[in-house]
Amino acid sequence: MTAAIVRIAALTVVPPDHPLRGRVVPPGSKSITNRALLLAALASGTSRLTGALKSDDTAFMASALRRMGVTVSEPDAASFVVTATGRLAAPNGPISLGNAGTATRFLTAAAAMVDGEVVIDGDAHMRRRPIAPLVAALRRLGVDAAAASGCPPVLVRGHGGFAGGRVEVDGGLSSQYVSALLMVGACGRGPTEVVLTGYDIGARGYVDLTLAAMAAFGAEVTPVGAKAWRVAPTGYHAADFAVEPDASAATYLWAAEMLTGGAIDLGFAPEASSQPDAHACHVIRSFPHLPAVIDGSQMQDAVPTLAVLAAFNTTPVRFINIANLRVKECDRLSALATELSRIAPGLGREDGDDLIVAADPALAGMTRPTRIETYADHRIAMSFALAGLRIGGITILDPDCVGKTYPGYWADLASLGVGFTESA
Repeated sequence: MTAAIVRIAALTVVPPDHPLRGRVVPPGSKSITNRALLLAALASGTSRLTGALKSDDTAFMASALRRMGVTVSEPDAASFVVTATGRLAAPNGPISLGNAGTATRFLTAAAAMVDGEVVIDGDAHMRRRPIAPLVAALRRLGVDAAAASGCPPVLVRGHGGFAGGRVEVDGGLSSQYVSALLMVGACGRGPTEVVLTGYDIGARGYVDLTLAAMAAFGAEVTPVGAKAWRVAPTGYHAADFAVEPDASAATYLWAAEMLTGGAIDLGFAPEASSQPDAHACHVIRSFPHLPAVIDGSQMQDAVPTLAVLAAFNTTPVRFINIANLRVKECDRLSALATELSRIAPGLGREDGDDLIVAADPALAGMTRPTRIETYADHRIAMSFALAGLRIGGITILDPDCVGKTYPGYWADLASLGVGFTESA
């Protein structure tokens, strides 16, 4: 008889009485792992991905690919072996991807390669996350795609590929639309030119991650000025691919170091990372004198970490260019303002699409019993746990939501000497 899985309803952080010191190896990058999984599935042959992330998001991607005829095995806790023919099969029913944004956007584009009907769906949170710009771009490439609400579910009637051509896409809401088109572009029957409209793109550094992963699997992409890329119809070949440690996950540990005066060895230097959130390390190192204004546009997933750190800063901090946080796993801008102000009224507030953190270094050492609502958002849970390193009584609701990208988060903090009390 299989034992029932008991979810923890709440986890209260016990502030450590010592600097956090030790070694923690962050999991592999979620962004890179899901790119590599898809590219390996679009390649012909067997690819081996090492250092990969095993989490809810990557499990959704791997499961979806299996349903589309790809063999995906998991020989150990940080590896995938992907064997594919270069073609994707129609699944026998809708594919549900929870609230995994990368999997949803990438597979929506990849569904164009299927000969048959594909429905890409998600949970209630995913059904509120926009995908209309990507669907519109696919239609301009001749792909039969529709999303009635502008959010998932998405219906794609594939015909085994597409001709290629020039396609414009608005990447202002999410760089994932651009990445999805670039990755599938290499599978077109002719060259595909992906052109940005407008002046903004969600986080351009993630497009660079996409291009690097594509090159590793044999794609040829040529920049066309500052706002377009021409993708040759090369298809992909199988490859052995090493995934970097996750820089977004590392931000919590860098911040924990600064908040406790500790020293945590993560096994890699931030300057060695190709991920946009690695740039947050420089900002974090300036604590408790964070800049008065922080532009979060190119390190969006690090903003929750920085916002909680800013609560203990010597002076207030304004976060700008973060409107995209409203369409993440939850409205992170609103969530950050709301939950900071649960800790201390007025500590966080929205000003249009900016976030202002009032900052109060006197909070450190206080006990302020606060139940943090996490909105099923892993980054809200992990960032507000940092507040519990300095303030007594911080309780994280639905702590298991960290499984989306960092299942071992609580265990890693515990290994550094952080205590918790839990309730089911």
